[in-house]
Amino acid sequence: MKLAKTLYENKTRWALLEGDTACFLIGDPYESIEKSGESAPIAACKLLAPCDASKVVAIGKNYYDHAIEFGEAVPETPTIFIKPNTSIIADGEPVVYPPISKRVDFECEIAFVIKKRASHVKAADAKDYILGYTCLNDVTARDIQKSDAQWARGKGFDTFCPIGPILTDEIDPYAGIRVQTILNGEVKQDGNTKNMMWSIYELVEFITECMTLLPGDVVTTGTPVNVGPMLPGDTVTVRVEGIGDLVNPIVKAE
Repeated sequence: MKLAKTLYENKTRWALLEGDTACFLIGDPYESIEKSGESAPIAACKLLAPCDASKVVAIGKNYYDHAIEFGEAVPETPTIFIKPNTSIIADGEPVVYPPISKRVDFECEIAFVIKKRASHVKAADAKDYILGYTCLNDVTARDIQKSDAQWARGKGFDTFCPIGPILTDEIDPYAGIRVQTILNGEVKQDGNTKNMMWSIYELVEFITECMTLLPGDVVTTGTPVNVGPMLPGDTVTVRVEGIGDLVNPIVKAE
């Protein structure tokens, strides 16, 4: 199953994607997925960020090689931080380079969207709470992140959470999924989820021990080695095997 949140004829609608066709749903896909009987070519739709997030819950340093890259020991437990929902943008929309930062980095990640209210969920049951998987760029003002005691400011600027373009449940998070960043056509990050310290289902258990995840919330799972800087005028692509490409230009603040 592939899902998209679309804008078509000035209406925002969730759709089930079948071939080249967006089959519009009745309501949202969280409680049930029911076709309305209406459809449109996918090419005629704008694909919006595929979520309805009250929050984005992110995991830091979840790949062994990335932790080593920053000269840090492997953490004993996952590191959680929050990106505000105001940071979310869709495929094709611009990441705005904040004038107060001198270094803004890309971080390719696989993310997932929550299907139903999740509290104290065991890893063995986590699959039932995931609507689908998608691409995400955890854009980071690295200089600001390093200057602050916490990461909220460096990670939370408007436009710092590109996500999309679609959701799919057609990948196996335990099979080993390739995750890449491509900057101006050049591969910069090339990782695999086999290198995660904590699996996706383990992360659901860890997060929901301390906070409730709501339908439409986003969880993102960490980035592999070789994060690096972007500049205005660049184009950054996050490519996740089995999902597709999330492409965003980098622009100066007006």
